[in-house]
Amino acid sequence: MLSADALAPESRRPAFAIPAALEARQPAEERGSGRDDVRLLVTKAGSRDTHASFRQLPDLLDAGDLIVLNQSATIPAALTARRADESNVRLHLSTRLPADLTVVEMRDAEVEPRERLRLAGGGMAEILTPYRDSRRLWVARLYLPAPFLSYVSRFGEPIRYRHASGDWPLDTYQNVYASEPGSAEMPSAGRPFTQAVLQRLRERNVDIAFVTLHAGVSSPERDEPPYEEWYSVPSETAHAIQRARRNRGRVIAVGTTVVRALESSLDEHGRIIASRGWSDLVITPQLGVSAVDGIVTGFHEPTSSHLAMLEAIAGPDAIAHAYATALKAGYLWHEFGDSHLIQA
Repeated sequence: MLSADALAPESRRPAFAIPAALEARQPAEERGSGRDDVRLLVTKAGSRDTHASFRQLPDLLDAGDLIVLNQSATIPAALTARRADESNVRLHLSTRLPADLTVVEMRDAEVEPRERLRLAGGGMAEILTPYRDSRRLWVARLYLPAPFLSYVSRFGEPIRYRHASGDWPLDTYQNVYASEPGSAEMPSAGRPFTQAVLQRLRERNVDIAFVTLHAGVSSPERDEPPYEEWYSVPSETAHAIQRARRNRGRVIAVGTTVVRALESSLDEHGRIIASRGWSDLVITPQLGVSAVDGIVTGFHEPTSSHLAMLEAIAGPDAIAHAYATALKAGYLWHEFGDSHLIQA
């Protein structure tokens, strides 16, 4: 079993191995009967882990509870770029910045400041400077022959990683409730939600609210902390959370992006208010969480900073035990994998 130290923050957390057999290589609808045909590990601080299916999620929540979803939609953020020597490289568009700048990731390639890359349709990307202290992320200026979303819709593809066994289309990387284009990678905790699951939640009088946080490219391979991402918490969601609190309902975030957005929207009295802006919040057990009572999420990489957030919700011991259980029971990792309901 993993010890609590194995999931402790920062340098005290050694890596644990994810067996290749536990890497989800296909979407759930290819393996089974639908998106919601995945397993659900249920973790509650002070209780034994239990096993369920994702379709049972509505039965695990109570009337008056509130589910908060990230409505950011995935964009086709992978482009093919050509260098001066006529070789092709993969360019991932991560986060759009003010002043028409974009954070980009050069996948499996080294670049230099001021290097210019030719893009399809007469576009160009000029690499300017490393982004913060990153070794793989760069600030670039894009020169595109069409508006950004129109251009990537025509020439881009969804970001795909080696563990995926097929070139699945963009719809495969889109949550069913997504409505605001902007995420480089799917906020994948919400992928198992189907319209049927959402309807059953409503029938059980579980409220549903939305935030937006545009997720950039993931960063587990270099053990980098999260960086700034744009978020918005609308007044309707702030009011829904306040109402749930008054009625002693629980607030359950769907994904670490939702937790980050809500924790970034706390006022000086610890209340959720409507807000929008850039969040660079890194949530740890030392910081704690006060906006949510639980989270629906996937299973994270061994060196991911997301594990510290999960520890902040349920405690290091509960998360260490849950991950040991998940490994032993054969739960699946990555964006097409199984789900985890964690409650404080």
